[in-house]
Amino acid sequence: MSATHNDSDPIYLEAVAQFRDLLDEANTAGEPEPTAMTLATSDASGRISARIVLLKAVDERGFVFYTNYESAKAQQLAAHANAALCFLWKNLRHVVQVRVEGTVEKADAGEADAYFASRPRASRIGAWASKQSQTLADRAELDARVAETEQRYAGVEVPRPPFWGGYRLKPDVIELWFGQRARLHDRVRYEAGADGWTKQLLYP
Repeated sequence: MSATHNDSDPIYLEAVAQFRDLLDEANTAGEPEPTAMTLATSDASGRISARIVLLKAVDERGFVFYTNYESAKAQQLAAHANAALCFLWKNLRHVVQVRVEGTVEKADAGEADAYFASRPRASRIGAWASKQSQTLADRAELDARVAETEQRYAGVEVPRPPFWGGYRLKPDVIELWFGQRARLHDRVRYEAGADGWTKQLLYP
């Protein structure tokens, strides 16, 4: 079944609203890292990698995260734009897992500029200094690159590097999982299809 993302579909908007409500609840409940999510990507050969990244924005357009465009994850996304996210929150009324699947595209440069400018100066310096995912001889090498970058931008604003920016995952599946006793969990699956989004309950 071919799926088409439609960010005005009422069923899709319900799914996004449900997610945002749960994220707000996770923040209120004191989750240590409520925006932490597993990002799974694959390379051109189909080999899968997963890592934790932080969600920086979510709305009807999708789920946004930021990274170095020369990182391993960025290279995989360039080869294969399909990806998946997974959130786990343990401090809510129930243990909650949210899975999101979809395609990834780069966020607008203006959006990335605005977010980068909001980061602490040390983090902006670090974005320039780090050759993310490349081999590092020792910690002293990284410290030297940080010091050189600090000197280069002494007394001036640190601009966003051209090799750093955002990605937006545009969902075609959002599944909510609510832990229940005896492993009789509640599962709600929202999925995009050729005729629009559908909502279904699934067996645990």
